[in-house]
Amino acid sequence: MKKYIPLHVHTHYSLLDGLSKPIDIANRCEKIGVPSCAITDHGNISGCIQFYSTMKSRGIKPILGTELYLCDQSPEVKDNSNKKLSHIVLLAKNLQGWKDLINIVSASNKPEHYYYKPRLDLNSLYELVNGNIICLCGHPGSYLANQIYSEGKFVDDKTIESKIKELQDVFGQDNTFVEIQTMDQTNEYQQNIGLKLRDFCKSRHIKTVASLDAHYCESEDSADQRILLCSNLKLTLPQVASKITNDEEFGLSSFFKSDQYHILSHEEINAVNTEEEIENTNVINEMCEEYEILNKPILPNFNCPEGFAPDEYLRQLCRDGWKDKIQDSIPKENHGEYVDRVKYELDVLQSANLSSYFLIVQDIVNYLHKKDWLPGPGRGSAAGCLVSYLIGITSIDPIKYNLIFERFYNAGRNTKDRISMPDIDVDVPINHREEIINYIKDTYGSNKVSQMITYNTLKGRGALKEVLRVYGNISFEEMNQITKCLPDEAKIADELQEMKDENGEASIIQWALENNSKKLKDWCYLKDDKLEGPLAKRFEQAIRLEGTKYNQSKHAAGIAISRHDLSTVCPMIYDTKTKQNIAGLEMNDLESLGIVKFDILGIALLDKMMQIKQYLKG
Repeated sequence: MKKYIPLHVHTHYSLLDGLSKPIDIANRCEKIGVPSCAITDHGNISGCIQFYSTMKSRGIKPILGTELYLCDQSPEVKDNSNKKLSHIVLLAKNLQGWKDLINIVSASNKPEHYYYKPRLDLNSLYELVNGNIICLCGHPGSYLANQIYSEGKFVDDKTIESKIKELQDVFGQDNTFVEIQTMDQTNEYQQNIGLKLRDFCKSRHIKTVASLDAHYCESEDSADQRILLCSNLKLTLPQVASKITNDEEFGLSSFFKSDQYHILSHEEINAVNTEEEIENTNVINEMCEEYEILNKPILPNFNCPEGFAPDEYLRQLCRDGWKDKIQDSIPKENHGEYVDRVKYELDVLQSANLSSYFLIVQDIVNYLHKKDWLPGPGRGSAAGCLVSYLIGITSIDPIKYNLIFERFYNAGRNTKDRISMPDIDVDVPINHREEIINYIKDTYGSNKVSQMITYNTLKGRGALKEVLRVYGNISFEEMNQITKCLPDEAKIADELQEMKDENGEASIIQWALENNSKKLKDWCYLKDDKLEGPLAKRFEQAIRLEGTKYNQSKHAAGIAISRHDLSTVCPMIYDTKTKQNIAGLEMNDLESLGIVKFDILGIALLDKMMQIKQYLKG
């Protein structure tokens, strides 16, 4: 029996289509004995950092990729004639291949290219590929499949050969593999494409590879994925069943007819693919190097006054702040405590090379003061830092109020390989936030500063309500009655963190069943650590779906500042609401690449306080 490598695998970053979290994929790979695995989400590489870190931590080799959207004409043609999209799987062979993936995804998201989806055509892709990308193509819905098969008929063999040659011209003959995907025996379209390409390529010695198109890990996970698909399609399961019964065509229908879109076992893939096709998954695995993409924080260069390095300039600002806020304002007998504290804080912060971070934040706050705008006095744990107080980032004396520095920053979180960044939230008037962001862009370079993406996840109420809606047999009123028994995440944040620390994951629904059992007992309750009651299965499913990503938006506060051009170190994606490109990774993932995140929060109350101040001035 041949061992294989899964090369076409989706995570929940394929929104409302893929189900699996990286940890689920790692568990499945360990279970079936797979030493490597690829990630190929639709049109994005936003899940690659978490996937990479998770796989590495489990001793599994990550292969980074994407399933790109291709249009037939130039992506600059934005009309119905060029709206249909095909797929193509791209895998990075090495570090340069990863950088090429970043460029490719960024190019597909350019405002002049984005049209409902990020997209490119083969000609524009040709300009971005430099021999470091492997192409897999041939599964249903792929560029190759769509070019050779239409309305139940194949084009002539000469055309098929020319279409494969097109791909080879872009990626190189050695880097181009035709996918043979036949795992779904119920899918006549898939079977026709797979068998035709198998026979055609064998007779012409064109390289083929076993493919699976996994959207979940285990076959039984298909039921959970269908909840996401119904959300995507805005349908209920009864409506889907009716469409299938009446032979109505609808998008994603194959997922409702089969449970074979999982990460196949070696036995399962050997039953549907040839030895050569399976062996080529290992050939591709060997072609893909192991490489490092994570970095320690790379702080932007702060323009210090002549004669000062960042460490010394930060100390000078602390001296200036001392004269202004401590020297004549605090009794001399108390100065010793302040001296010891500021020395300690500077030693901790500068040993982690964080001087530039504080200089950047104080410069942003100073810009507000120069404009006579009102910044916040200091939010959260940052108020516990005396350095922040002395240099004007906060206006709260932490020693006076017994605030603890270690709650803000603890050097014990740092390791040889990873430096933990501070987290200072700068509150600004909401009406001036864009001007402040423009100032940051002017200071550090517009190509090095960007707002960033965030992904929203299904949480307690949302997860349960969506599961109940999709099954279609509970009224809207009863759904609300049930979900009102679940608390808001913020109100039980500490308890959820304890649950996560103990079990590795946290569930609002599980917490409610354990702590609000009386309110939920008519629908679901715990008995001997098992869920019982008329809606127990629905509750179980909602718990499994908690934490699944379901849409993307722009982060409300986060600003990424890089020492280098952002588009060379992270994908830039198109935000449809603002019609701007923003960093296409979440804040923790950006920091894992060495990009530093700053939080600039727009607070409407500050605008009102400024108005009141103006009124009082008359």
